[in-house]
Amino acid sequence: MALRMGNSGGRFGAVLRKGDPDAGGVLVVLRNDKDVCVLSQMRSGAGELAWMRATGPGPVDDATADAYIARQVKFDPDLWVLEFEAPDMLPPFEAKLV
Repeated sequence: MALRMGNSGGRFGAVLRKGDPDAGGVLVVLRNDKDVCVLSQMRSGAGELAWMRATGPGPVDDATADAYIARQVKFDPDLWVLEFEAPDMLPPFEAKLV
């Protein structure tokens, strides 16, 4: 659904890695011309779906993002990784960022 929302809004996305369809977590890579940010899916204290800027508050380079993703895949082999064009470094879907 996130891919359809992004594509319909002109923020094209792709699946970089397929995980388990039932149990896989999700990482979202946001990319503009030169910067990258990785969001990690989580639950807030109230149990609501939220997203954390997993690579830090600011954008990072490709190598840093790739290294983070590789570490997470070693920890969770069921992980999905989606990537979106994001000129403003915000996800193309409604997301609570923490």
